[in-house]
Amino acid sequence: MIRKRDRRPGQPSFGSRKPTSAAGSKSASPNQGRTQEPSPPTRRDRPPERRPAHVSLIYGFHSVAAALNATRRGLIRLYATPAAAERLSSEIAARGLEVRIMSAEEISARAPREAVHQGVLLEAEPLAPIDLGALPAKGLVLVLDQITDPHNVGAILRTGAAFAVDALVTTERHSPEFAGALAKSASGGLEHVPICTVTNLARALGDMGDMGYWRVGLDSEGPAQLTDEPLSRPLALVLGAEGKGLRRLTRERCDRLARLDLPGAIKSLNVSNACAIALALVHERMPSGA
Repeated sequence: MIRKRDRRPGQPSFGSRKPTSAAGSKSASPNQGRTQEPSPPTRRDRPPERRPAHVSLIYGFHSVAAALNATRRGLIRLYATPAAAERLSSEIAARGLEVRIMSAEEISARAPREAVHQGVLLEAEPLAPIDLGALPAKGLVLVLDQITDPHNVGAILRTGAAFAVDALVTTERHSPEFAGALAKSASGGLEHVPICTVTNLARALGDMGDMGYWRVGLDSEGPAQLTDEPLSRPLALVLGAEGKGLRRLTRERCDRLARLDLPGAIKSLNVSNACAIALALVHERMPSGA
């Protein structure tokens, strides 16, 4: 259902001085006597719209389109410009979603500050995480050790979706919200990679070892090259935060620590770039299902 948002008249200005008479002033304003048109409400003037608790905001055309096409999450409402709603008309009709048509500026007022929404803002239910025990017996899984930057985690999810990663394991604390900037950076990947959140990563890695997972921690100073490691499913690639790297207990729970050998002067990479290279090497040596 698509409907245009009702516009409210602008708010009058309060507290302004009464215009002085021409006799009591040096010069009369050229606008005196004219009726000023009300200015449109600004972001500050507009009363905040109530949003239900535990609602995820997703913005950006590709991220919203992926959420509309996915069936893993419930959808609540879509705010869209006329052009964006037209481009997504078939997806909107298929989900029977309520749509409010408005200008890009009005969408910006509802979106997080500095959000590049591209004319669409979706209110949706958060994705339900999976249990650690639900990881596939022959899976390829990414494990994040307190990576907090939403852009990095979003890029990792986008790469993970491209390489058919089965799940991403991360901690409940010291991890970004799986919405907003992260979803925008994932460009749809968030809808395709199940998320498993754990309270204790070291214990979770121990449990994954008991499930048969070979746990390889990526470390720029690792003793072996990733290309020299024997790789087979089930496999967990463990990634640490930039600067800190893998924590001590995380390193101790890994079966092997491996590095990416780079030919240039720079020997370390942004964690999302390192993840992309590692997955490409894994995919080359261990095709899907192998």
